[in-house]
Order: sequence, then C-alpha cells, then structure tokens
Amino acid sequence: MTANSLSVSCSAALLLLVGCAGRTSAAQMTSAAPSKAQITILYDAFGKDPAMRKDWGYAALVEYAGKRILFDSGNSPEILAQNTKAKHVDLSKLDFVVMSHRHGDHMGGLAYLLRVNPKVRIYAPKEGFGVYGADLPSSFYRKDSSLPLEERYYDGTPPDVMRFGSAWPGANFQLVDKTAEIASDIHLISLVSDKPGTLEMHELSLAINTPDGIVLVVGCSHPGIDKIVEAASTINPRIHLIAGGFHLVVTSDADIEKIVTALHDTFRVQYIAPGHCTGEPAFTALKRAFGNRYLYAGLGTTLALSTSHN
Repeated sequence: MTANSLSVSCSAALLLLVGCAGRTSAAQMTSAAPSKAQITILYDAFGKDPAMRKDWGYAALVEYAGKRILFDSGNSPEILAQNTKAKHVDLSKLDFVVMSHRHGDHMGGLAYLLRVNPKVRIYAPKEGFGVYGADLPSSFYRKDSSLPLEERYYDGTPPDVMRFGSAWPGANFQLVDKTAEIASDIHLISLVSDKPGTLEMHELSLAINTPDGIVLVVGCSHPGIDKIVEAASTINPRIHLIAGGFHLVVTSDADIEKIVTALHDTFRVQYIAPGHCTGEPAFTALKRAFGNRYLYAGLGTTLALSTSHN
C-alpha cells in the first residue's frame, strides 16, 4: 500500500482500507474473529511478501459475517500450501469454497485443499461433462428404436438422469448453473462466456451484499467484467469493491479504456483491487481512472472491508 493510499483512507475514515502483509502479525491472522470482513490474496504472480511464492493463478480467502470462504485455489498444490502457511491461514477451517471456472491456474491447488479439508463444500460451475462432475437428462441424445438392443445405449432403457464423474472423486461439489444466494447476503453469480477462446465456459463470481454495497470477487471474468458487474448490480446497484482478475491481459488499449470507463462512469464502482489476469496495461489505466480508490492487491495483501469489523 502506498503512503498516499493510507493517508486518504485514514483521513476520510473510509469503510475500505488496505492492510499490508508486512503490518499484519501472525497472531492476528490465526486469531481471526468471527466478525472479520477482509480479503487476503493467497495466490498471484505479483506481490511484496518475500515469504510467499509468486505464480500465475489466483486464490483468495474471503472472510465476512463469520464465514471463511476460499475463492479459487491457484495453480499449484505446493505453492498454495506454502502461501497459506506463510499467511497462517488454516484451510481445514472453511465454511465453503468457490471455484470460479475450470482453468488449471484456478483449480490446480485443489489437491492440497482436499488433503487438509477433504469434505469441505465446494461450489463449482455446472457444465455438461465438466471436470467438477455433471449430470444430464438421458433425453440429451437422439435415439433410434429400430436398432437391435445390443447396439443401443443402456439396451434402449437409459436412466432418467445420467451422472458423470469429476476429476476429484469423493469431493463435495455443489454444482451451480444459475445465480443464487448461498448464505445470508452471499451470492454466486453464474454467467457463460461468449468470447473467442472461452466460448460457452461457465464462470462463478462471488458477490457479497454489504451495508456499503456489493463486494465482488472475480476469478478471470471470461464472460466480461462489465457483464459480471451488471449482474451484480441487480442484487444491489451500489458496487463497493471489485477484486480479482478482469481478463484484460491481452486486450488492446482502446478496449481497456472502454471497460475502465464502464466501471468508473457507468457502474460507478467505488473501489477497485485488480489482480491476476487484469494485465499490466490495465493496472495502469485503472490507477489513472480511480486514483486513490485503486487498491493494491498483490500476493499477501489483506483488504479490510469495513472499519466496523476490525
């Protein structure tokens, strides 16, 4: 956090402050009070904490209203383990997990998570034949009753619902295919990408309806960060904070400016804390537009959401 950001946050008594890793003691992290409201970045490719290992991917611990939520699990089990230990974060004590989408840099750390917390509930996007498991009605395929039984699927009498395995047998996946409130004021936004390269990819974003507005945590924003914010604004039109990856890492300057303008002017986002695949040119553009309302969110950073919860 820059000195300028700290000065503005303190003098204005903002409800959103940035606590840097170097100023957060191990004792404070391990004695997390139920009332804490904060986001701790556990996985990313940039940051200041020398005890944490940078890698391409994303994971964050979200704490709000007594809930402890792991959002994504990064790219590597070993690196997730190192980084959580460095921050004294105990992944065996979670209320649930949210996996934003099926890309490896967001789900690669699941092997470590499941070693320390094998039965934790994991919300994941529902996709046909998806890696998190799936089910489909047997009516999805065309049938031909003229064939002999030995040439017909299930001898011509398939189950009503066909269930498919996941890459992590035994994991407690709860598959989501529509926006839903999963706990009091905690929502999952379900959207589908229509972008080249990720066409038809399902993605979940976490939206917390706080007294100050929506706190939105995004993984890679493949459906479009503007579309995710638009969906979140139907829950509460006041968008307090967006943290995570905006997927502008290869986007042209002109298109970056369109997104920045939409976030700043159309949706009137109060604070922005971009990371992961947002991209370096987009970091620059967002800093220019948001000024002191741009929050550094590198690896190891803790974003405290409200002074009333500390």
